[in-house]
Amino acid sequence: MSKIAFIYPGQGSQVCGMGQDFYEQSETAKAVFDEATEVLGFSMPELCFEKNDRLDITEYTQAAMVTTGIAMTKVLEERGVKPDVTAGLSLGEYCALFAAGALTEADAIATVRQRGILMQEEVPAGKGGMAAILAMDATAIEAVIADIENVGIANYNCPGQIVISGEKEAVDTACVKLKEAGAKRAIPLNVSGPFHSKLLVGAGEKLGEALEKVEIRPLRIPYAANVTGEYVTDSAEIKPLLVKQVSSSVRWEQSMRLMLADGVDTFIEIGPGKTLAGFMKKIDRSVKVLNIEKYSDVDQVVEAVKSC
Repeated sequence: MSKIAFIYPGQGSQVCGMGQDFYEQSETAKAVFDEATEVLGFSMPELCFEKNDRLDITEYTQAAMVTTGIAMTKVLEERGVKPDVTAGLSLGEYCALFAAGALTEADAIATVRQRGILMQEEVPAGKGGMAAILAMDATAIEAVIADIENVGIANYNCPGQIVISGEKEAVDTACVKLKEAGAKRAIPLNVSGPFHSKLLVGAGEKLGEALEKVEIRPLRIPYAANVTGEYVTDSAEIKPLLVKQVSSSVRWEQSMRLMLADGVDTFIEIGPGKTLAGFMKKIDRSVKVLNIEKYSDVDQVVEAVKSC
């Protein structure tokens, strides 16, 4: 019997039109988008389906991605495919918490919207930066940046791809030193803030205040937390982890290796793009990675899971 993980992408994967075919062909998915509209006070279908400048702005991106991920998840589960474990990259962790039973869809969408606003407001535009470091070992990167203030590792994505984050000047300095030390490339990212860096500690603390009003329900299945790369089974751990997650490294590769060691052999990436599938190819090419991006993908995934 196959062991299944639902995994969810983070910011940067968003694309105009994401989830539109789900909205048009599934009453279940349509209800999720409509509930997001009601909860947030603006049209989620308009944000996701019509060309606009807001979709790439953090305070809107995060809610749009989580709404889309939850809508797709509900359609897939309606067809009988359910996860044994789950995880999400950065904001994708809120989709994972929904899939694991800890958050209602309304709470996941409303909380991640607040998270996006807080992250965007915490650091003035232009002060922070991020960069992807390619073809260099994580330990070597850590050693090079150890003496550079206000920069750290934001994402351990997969072998050969690490993301650093912090003050823009510090990130620029780190990029130069990392290339001198052997990194193949150091690519500045077009992002609106220094995500998962110490500069966002304040945003995490404010998120903690918002989370005081949110009910965390018992987990139905384990999820792998970004902060630790380990499973969480106790709901009492969730709020402190979400506070830390805003300014802590995302240990994605560690989370995936944990699931592989646990016997997960089928990973279903739910959401636009195939970013996480690309990471998995560099972590372990032998496992099956399926994608839910279009409504037509659901039939293919259901059949693939049945054949496992």
